[in-house]
Amino acid sequence: MEKILDHVEEGIEMIDARGRIIYLNKAATEYEDIRREEAIGKYMLDIYPSLAPETSTLLRAIQKGIPTFDIQQTFLNYKGKKITTINSSFPIKVKQKIIGAIEISKNITDVKELSEKVVALQEQLLSKGKNRKKKDEGDSAKYTFFDIVGKSKEITKVKGLAMKAAQTSSPVLIYGETGTGKELFVHAMHTASTRRNKPFIAQNCGALPGTLLESILFGTIKGSFTGADNRAGLFELANSGTLFLDEINSMPLELQVKLLRVLQDGTIRRVGDSKTRKVDVRIVAASNEEPFVAVENKRLRRDLYYRLNVVGLRLPELKERSGDMPILVKYFVDRFNNQLNKTVKKVSDEVVEIFENYDWPGNVRELEHIIEGAMNLMDGEEITVDCLPMHFEKYNRKNLEKTMDIKNVPLKTALQNLEIEMIRKTLKEWNGNISHAAEGLEIPRQTLQYKIKKYKIKRE
Repeated sequence: MEKILDHVEEGIEMIDARGRIIYLNKAATEYEDIRREEAIGKYMLDIYPSLAPETSTLLRAIQKGIPTFDIQQTFLNYKGKKITTINSSFPIKVKQKIIGAIEISKNITDVKELSEKVVALQEQLLSKGKNRKKKDEGDSAKYTFFDIVGKSKEITKVKGLAMKAAQTSSPVLIYGETGTGKELFVHAMHTASTRRNKPFIAQNCGALPGTLLESILFGTIKGSFTGADNRAGLFELANSGTLFLDEINSMPLELQVKLLRVLQDGTIRRVGDSKTRKVDVRIVAASNEEPFVAVENKRLRRDLYYRLNVVGLRLPELKERSGDMPILVKYFVDRFNNQLNKTVKKVSDEVVEIFENYDWPGNVRELEHIIEGAMNLMDGEEITVDCLPMHFEKYNRKNLEKTMDIKNVPLKTALQNLEIEMIRKTLKEWNGNISHAAEGLEIPRQTLQYKIKKYKIKRE
């Protein structure tokens, strides 16, 4: 069991009924910077002198006899090293008698320090902005609607709706697949709004643990948890401006309740504080998952969805934006010509055809990276098929036509021949690895195995 626990990423620590440490796994010893033999048998507070019986989550589990979940704790170990963890603690009982406690902890020291530095820098920048001329004051959004490239009716429609929404202060919920430009739209809405000279702050809700995200958003007061200081949160820093909450569907449900309260009455309460503070913040949220699906799967509260979705925008995928491909290709070629000091003038007709046939699961961002990669590796003035990643080869219509005779062949046979050839090529590309080939073909592994057996395809 000890060998198994040493391979767990979370720290695991156990104490007996008198508060003496009886077990530490490898992860706990590493992030707490202590040796197991030095800690075993010692009283907890001798190893963690900055804690007290009232503030130690493990000792409270013994005292109160009830479990606690996801409690943030900052402490110093006996070497003076400052550590921040998120702890879940459980009393150990035998016949209703408490004989010890066990704690599972996640080390967030580096994440917390980095997040607080970012918040502190934002606070400094915003305070400096107050002393600037009005035109420069607090405007940290980088993009405008002119930066949203495309003339298709799909993108033109959503741009028009976003421009109208920019003139109000109502909440906005944006849905779009990865790479469709959600953050670009939010920046543009801020710069087109009456809040353009006020703060613009963005926070990814999926990037931080729930308890840390709460303190970053709402702020803390000294003593609210061990190691906490008086610190303003992003809501206060974004006052009078715009707060962009990306991946709102990744925010813990209990935190979504607090966000709903901000939307309803415009007040926030710092973690551990009894005082409410009034804030005037325009909230724009984004989801990379269809909102109704997120609601049904209990990743987004229904009441929060209705409150955020006062203005709802769905960004089209690249494959839905008919006619925008040539415009986007030219835009990125021109941009990377400047950045990379290149003189690329065009892409080959073959590449254009491949781009038109490809599904673009990564959307505009994927197109941007493909062109950047091609221009980094190429010589000359034309992007050719040789500059593209290998997986684009199967989308070349000429290559597909070479794999089968499409004249005077029944449709069923033609499709079967195409399927066989695609499976063969993908298996060859992945050296016969069925799992990777199935991912490349975007079909279940079992389905691929069935087709290999059905068509008697040899794995090379």
